[in-house]
Amino acid sequence: MKQTESLLPFDWALPSGVRAAFTTRLGGASQPPWDSFNLGAHVGDSPEHVAANRARLRELLGLSDEPAWLSQVHGTTVADLDESSTPGTATADASVTSAAGRACVIMVADCLPVLFASRDGSRIGAAHAGWRGLAAGVLENTVAALGVAPGELQAWLGPAIRPANFEVGPDVREAFVAGDPHAAKYFLPNTRGRWQADLVGLARRRLQALGLHDISGGEWCTVADPRRFFSHRRDGKGGRLAALIWRT
Repeated sequence: MKQTESLLPFDWALPSGVRAAFTTRLGGASQPPWDSFNLGAHVGDSPEHVAANRARLRELLGLSDEPAWLSQVHGTTVADLDESSTPGTATADASVTSAAGRACVIMVADCLPVLFASRDGSRIGAAHAGWRGLAAGVLENTVAALGVAPGELQAWLGPAIRPANFEVGPDVREAFVAGDPHAAKYFLPNTRGRWQADLVGLARRRLQALGLHDISGGEWCTVADPRRFFSHRRDGKGGRLAALIWRT
């Protein structure tokens, strides 16, 4: 991959033959409020600019094929890219594959992207973990779809909204605590009678409960870094970032 501000520098010890990337908002063709490396075709940006940005992404990553873009709906469906002759058309919030050259990709602008790889590099996946999908089981479904013992998987948690900026109501807290009383520790009360939620902490807990303990990342806040990251909570209208993983 080329060295560029359009890609987030991160250190994840991937298996041989597996590569991953996370985009920033820098270095693209889009105009405000999508400035400038917006990869979302569903946020009101010019289709020509989105196409130019996606073409640049393929060039930066050295991908010969288009990543398997999904229609994300904050659900728990996992697309198996090995079962589709036209990957990238599914309505789903996660994808898995064993195929070389077929990139799993998730778009975010505050929700948590989670990338997966088996230790032997034979299976990879990506999941979109906003609070609704996370509470409903998108990570559990993705791990099940990978078909690899959780202890043989590694995961990376990408940039997302962090607790200082993620105020939620009691309904969000209840969605997690109802099935796991110990999840309460990831919600801190604030002075407005609401809660500051730790999305990354909740995701780590659910992965660890599955038996997956090789977990990296999770230190970036999309809201707190307007130079590099889009944030729906901060800006309302804006672009989308992408987390990708593929086998070479």
